[in-house]
Amino acid sequence: MFQKIGKAARDRLAKLGIHTPFGLLLHLPLRYQDETHLYPVADAPIGQVVQLEGRVTHASVTYKPRKMLTVKLQDGSGALQLRFLHFYPSQAATLTPGVKVRVLGELRHGFFGAEMVHPQYRIVKEDEPLAEALTPVYPTTQGLGQGTLRKLISQALAGADLCDTLPDALRMPLRLPDFASSISLLHQPSPDISPAALDERNHPAWQRVIFDELLAQQLSMRLHYQKRRARGAPPLPPRQQLGAALLECLPFPLTAAQQRVCAEISADLARTHPMQRLLQGDVGSGKTVVAALAACQAIENDFQAAIMAPTEILAEQHYLKLSAWLEPLGITVAWLSGSLGKKDKRAALERVVSGEAQLAIGTHALFQEQVEFRQLGLAIIDEQHRFGVHQRLALRQKGGEIHQLMMSATPIPRTLSMSYYADLDVSVIDQLPPGRTPIVTKLVDSARRDEIIARIRDACVQGRQAYWVCPLIEESEALQLKTALETFELLSQTFPELSIGLVHGRLPSQEKAATMARFKTGEIQLLVATTVIEVGVDVPNASLMVIEHAERFGLSQLHQLRGRVGRGATQSTCILLFQSPLSETARARLRIIYENTDGFEVARQDLALRGPGEFLGARQSGVAMLRFADLERDQALLDQARTIADRMLAEYPELAEQHLTRWLGQQQEFLKV
Repeated sequence: MFQKIGKAARDRLAKLGIHTPFGLLLHLPLRYQDETHLYPVADAPIGQVVQLEGRVTHASVTYKPRKMLTVKLQDGSGALQLRFLHFYPSQAATLTPGVKVRVLGELRHGFFGAEMVHPQYRIVKEDEPLAEALTPVYPTTQGLGQGTLRKLISQALAGADLCDTLPDALRMPLRLPDFASSISLLHQPSPDISPAALDERNHPAWQRVIFDELLAQQLSMRLHYQKRRARGAPPLPPRQQLGAALLECLPFPLTAAQQRVCAEISADLARTHPMQRLLQGDVGSGKTVVAALAACQAIENDFQAAIMAPTEILAEQHYLKLSAWLEPLGITVAWLSGSLGKKDKRAALERVVSGEAQLAIGTHALFQEQVEFRQLGLAIIDEQHRFGVHQRLALRQKGGEIHQLMMSATPIPRTLSMSYYADLDVSVIDQLPPGRTPIVTKLVDSARRDEIIARIRDACVQGRQAYWVCPLIEESEALQLKTALETFELLSQTFPELSIGLVHGRLPSQEKAATMARFKTGEIQLLVATTVIEVGVDVPNASLMVIEHAERFGLSQLHQLRGRVGRGATQSTCILLFQSPLSETARARLRIIYENTDGFEVARQDLALRGPGEFLGARQSGVAMLRFADLERDQALLDQARTIADRMLAEYPELAEQHLTRWLGQQQEFLKV
């Protein structure tokens, strides 16, 4: 059937993501029009979309106050005026007195009585029958009309094999209708169903389609999970040597949550299939020490470990912290970044390839072609959502089938974790180390900048340190935001008695590192920075942060930045400076960050606000997003789909394969690394 469609129509269908007859069936209506009923003009409800029919009694083109085609329509009960602000000469020629017209549009009060502006209309014959069912209105593209789409979908329905891929034994307890009747009803609803009932996604037919989409996603994820567990990887059993020695040297005990996730990771590393675990922990929960203990387990089994971070500042923080912990234990740590000089880079590469360096830490420089490991056993990827799938795959391929630990301080809501991360094992550090004081968040209009500047001085004079975060490095005419450079100059002039530092992404790495080191030792009292300090910066004496133009930041960024303070025993404050007036979205974002300090709750509300597309970022490159399901709204169906997926793979593997083929086609192998 699809081959019979002309190339031009196929190209337009492709713009809508339709490439197969089944794709046509899944192109479901946006809404429905009720053309099954005719109202007399006198009885038609004002403010609703209604269908009326009558004869044209007058038609004219007027030019004041603007060019307009005005048509008067009369039925046995009354008169109606139609107004067309944009029209073709052919329309004026067609709508002549005596012609019978059927119109569909919103009826409203006009200056001369009841009227419709730009209604749909068509010329009809005497006693022309009404539609027998609701008329679907589909998403479309230029050059592809509703009539053409309806015809193509009707043909696809007539020739489709809509056999059910969900066996009755699993379907009936869920009280879901069969697939064929659900698809047919959504495209060709019976006349006794109201448009309002179908517009809501809780109609049983919609519920079946949403469930099937979620089931296909879950089946794909679980199959990927099973295939990974079938692959071989070197077992790295715990030998309780390096890890125990590290714990003895640390100036703090592990929290119960850290101990739990360490045990989960340790057990995974000891298995003969590759670990692929996501470690989630809110800002400051102590993920770095968990990563260090995992690296120790790989190293004491004579394998190397690698830690990759998205920014030089974060990678260098890891390098400095882990070197201080591990080198006293006899572990050699190599540092690899794009900013290293040729001589230093060559020396680091040689230590890695020879195996002298048991742990390599760096940015994306770690997965460049010239980097070779003697025997890589564990790859740890921090802030994993910032890397594209190809980058993570490149690092994993350095060691063949290796164990992989991904870390994220951007908590992933449960619904997202169950849906898009169902192929991973997930560990959560849900407890902050003792001694952390809650951070007070304040929303302040930028008109009160002078008050905030005075507060900065007071904090620094009292021996505390502060951050001032700006969204841009230099002036942008489009956004007109305060910039890091401008703010640094202003604050330096305002506070000649304070030591002020500046850090941004375009500074040379050595200059950035030197500034951060001076801030950490307390030599710098106030640090003006861009979002390069978003993750990994740990200065316990810093107790005040000002975020300029907070309305321009994403929620996860605001939460991460806020986590740079509150790391000591002193009460810490994060001031969100915003520019009035605020858009509704910006107001909603700031309200969420103001009311919540728990990263998981911030993430849950962020997901509800933005949807999964932006939240997932680069990880899902190449993966189809959900078209019909909404993770927040359809939580119950997601829970059911997850359970049914496991049962189908175990009890009905052939039907599971058919279901995947139907829904995903060539996309069955979701790209997951």
